[in-house]
Amino acid sequence: MWRVLRRDGSSFQMAKRTPPSSRRILAGNLRRLRLESEMSQDDVAAEAGVRQALVSAIEVETANPTLETLDRVAAALGVDLAKLFERTGR
Repeated sequence: MWRVLRRDGSSFQMAKRTPPSSRRILAGNLRRLRLESEMSQDDVAAEAGVRQALVSAIEVETANPTLETLDRVAAALGVDLAKLFERTGR
């Protein structure tokens, strides 16, 4: 918590904003990029050589995929791996 002082000497507490986790950023970017490419989870999975359930689990933030898997998913989407972790400000 942050303590913020007012000009009149009084103060109040303000919660610190926590940045989105890497897992949340990955999930959102994967879903956005997949939909922009008009691909289903099955399409991405088949192209990347992984199960559809893994693609789904990544999108709902329950998976902990390896870098190799993420690299294959990025390739299936036609983007660099870094694009999956870009903060878009949305």
